[in-house]
Amino acid sequence: MPHFDPLPYAIPVFVLLIAIELAWSIRSGRPRAYEGRDTAISLALGLGSTVAGALAAGVLGAMLVWVHRLAPLEIGWAWWAWPLCFVLDDLAYYCFHRSAHRVRWFWASHVNHHSSQHYNLSTALRQTWTGFVALSFVFRLPLAAVGFEPGMILTCAGFNLVYQFWIHTEAIGHLPRWFEAVMNTPSHHRVHHATNARYLDRNYAGTFIVWDKLFGTFEPESDGETIRYGLVRQLGSFNLLHAVFHEWIAIGRDVLSAPWRHKFDYLWREPGWSHDGSRETSDQIRRRNGIGD
Repeated sequence: MPHFDPLPYAIPVFVLLIAIELAWSIRSGRPRAYEGRDTAISLALGLGSTVAGALAAGVLGAMLVWVHRLAPLEIGWAWWAWPLCFVLDDLAYYCFHRSAHRVRWFWASHVNHHSSQHYNLSTALRQTWTGFVALSFVFRLPLAAVGFEPGMILTCAGFNLVYQFWIHTEAIGHLPRWFEAVMNTPSHHRVHHATNARYLDRNYAGTFIVWDKLFGTFEPESDGETIRYGLVRQLGSFNLLHAVFHEWIAIGRDVLSAPWRHKFDYLWREPGWSHDGSRETSDQIRRRNGIGD
């Protein structure tokens, strides 16, 4: 299954840009933009995610090939299929990303990415180790099912991931309105990483912000509101294994202790849901703060 993975070629550029941003943060009087232990966790999560992805790559590729063989169309490698595949792959990413915030099973894998209280380029490296276990790959199978080549899908997914690196920064403010109308930007993505009530579960876009505007999940960044980053309930720890597995462990505890009729609810309901109302979901937090859906 031939495909091109841009990530290995992008990593040296990522490292260079992190170094440049670190220098910027010091020179601009914002040394707390980076925190040593936090950055170390981000780098370790990125390394572990790369290893986990490599281990799962063969199985994922085989699944895409198997589904592609059942496709009613044979799109092939036509030039026009590439931009179409990229756009549809980005839509698939939006569906995955929205589900990763609205279904606790998927959130248990995705929460790693939101666990930093700092927002810098190293935060982009906070990727999951358990994405394959969480079955997050299922969102890309429909592309193979309609006839796109598995290698094309994986290549487009790689470029989508690379694009999302640069939007994890506070060094870039607002960009031209025409660009922000279509593309995901640092401003849009800062909203996504915020714990402010109005920003919770907004701006799921990967590359194109148009999906959020189309499906009603877009929220612009307000210059008058200071953003707080991280989780509604912060980790409070720089333990790597805790960062990776804490939500899976919490799900296990909830499932074991919940009444039988609610056990599966702790897998498929939204993060923060509880059968006794002792916690709050993002929707409840927004309503409590007078913010509509």
